[in-house]
Amino acid sequence: MPRMLQPGSRGPGRPGPVTPPVPAARAVVDCGVYVDGVRRDCSQDFRHALSVVREAGKGFVWLGLHEPDERQMNDVAEAFGLHPLMVEDAVHAHQRPKLELYDDTVFLVLRSISYVEHESIEVANDIVESGEIMVLASRDFVITVRHGDHTHLTGVRQRLEHQPDHLKLGPAAVVHAVADRVVDSYLAVASEMESDVDEIEERVFSSSANNLDINVVYLFKREVLELRRAVFPLGIPMARLSGHKDTLDVSPIRFEQNNLSSDEKEIRRHFRDVADHLTTATDLIAEYDERLTTLLNAAATKVGIQQNSDMRKISSWAAIAAVPTAVAGIYGMNFDFMPELHWEYSYPIVLLFIVTVCIFVWRLLRKSHWL
Repeated sequence: MPRMLQPGSRGPGRPGPVTPPVPAARAVVDCGVYVDGVRRDCSQDFRHALSVVREAGKGFVWLGLHEPDERQMNDVAEAFGLHPLMVEDAVHAHQRPKLELYDDTVFLVLRSISYVEHESIEVANDIVESGEIMVLASRDFVITVRHGDHTHLTGVRQRLEHQPDHLKLGPAAVVHAVADRVVDSYLAVASEMESDVDEIEERVFSSSANNLDINVVYLFKREVLELRRAVFPLGIPMARLSGHKDTLDVSPIRFEQNNLSSDEKEIRRHFRDVADHLTTATDLIAEYDERLTTLLNAAATKVGIQQNSDMRKISSWAAIAAVPTAVAGIYGMNFDFMPELHWEYSYPIVLLFIVTVCIFVWRLLRKSHWL
């Protein structure tokens, strides 16, 4: 009799149950239609929201996604007409901060940073955590894709919704708000790290800091390098968005350099403000990097000096111990005829000689600062 299969099981050579694809709506954090800076009632269906905007011919859709997979992002790309390379970067993340232009869509990659609280520098394992925020903006939509648990943009959306005069500038206002939020976090993290770097510097150059583990300095050096990788590459994208004369003109709102509307001038002023804040954060991080490099070298030098000092002490005590060892070795050779071998006072005189020579060697080494 053939063996019966249990429900849900599979026989030899039979494929297992196919996992149904997760709908794109599962990755949607929020979706809204904004007209003249005011949010309109709209469902979370981004396809419907986009159709409303394009039928009306005004406003834009702001779609927020959190860690979408490839299938979910492909659904979004099909609805908004996104380039496949943008979809690939948005799914896999781990991108270098950059700004790219695909036809009429701007693709901005930002690395978000958060400070990890710790009781002391000795027990800290991580100082900063990084995430990723990607912004895809065009004339009638802006899509924010977040990777990481600390990259929340709820406060950004709520703040903008209470500033309709700024939000009516369109998708460029959202790009500015997101970039401003990320750059402000750089300044906050740099401010938090300043006390840690100051403490390390004090410990390294303190006379009582002989037990400072050099791994602590290396840990902070590594975390600052992670900060550099997030902050420094963002300088060129911010310069391009602010319309710097030495960069290419790129904006979610396409316009000519010599023919700017009042709204376009205003948004560029906002981007220049973000660029100024980014420069401040860049300078602080560069300063920390230089200080930690100096501290790392100083800590390594201090460890080497401490090891040399320990070797001097060991060598000094070995020299002192060599005196009784040499005397005992000579008189332990068991020859029958040796000077003063059978003299009554030989033993105490030899002990007195050993002690005297050891004290002399000790004082000599002490005077030379070896002990």
